[in-house]
Amino acid sequence: MKKTKSVKPASRRAPEPAEKSWQLRLYVAGQTPKSLTAFANLKQICEEHLQGIYSIEVIDLVVSPQLSKGDQILAIPTLVRRLPEPVRKIIGDLSDTERVLVGLDLRPAPLRSRQP
Repeated sequence: MKKTKSVKPASRRAPEPAEKSWQLRLYVAGQTPKSLTAFANLKQICEEHLQGIYSIEVIDLVVSPQLSKGDQILAIPTLVRRLPEPVRKIIGDLSDTERVLVGLDLRPAPLRSRQP
């Protein structure tokens, strides 16, 4: 008796892109120290963790206040991650790098220990 092997067809899933494109918007109000700090902190984080796969759009609400409605900006500076989805927002000068990385979903949130 002859034995045959059954061969499964290759999976037809589309390959995932190796790198995501990150689209970030930073809402600021003029060239205040807090706005400049937020931009510098964001640029440093992106260069360290997203090198070559990000774009930053800075929106100055002093110049174009109507643009705050689209992303429902309530405080400034605010960083909005447009892509990859889902949209995420981080408010502040982005000086807490760990918080920004967790907020952007570049690093998992730390586990909190339960107290009895």
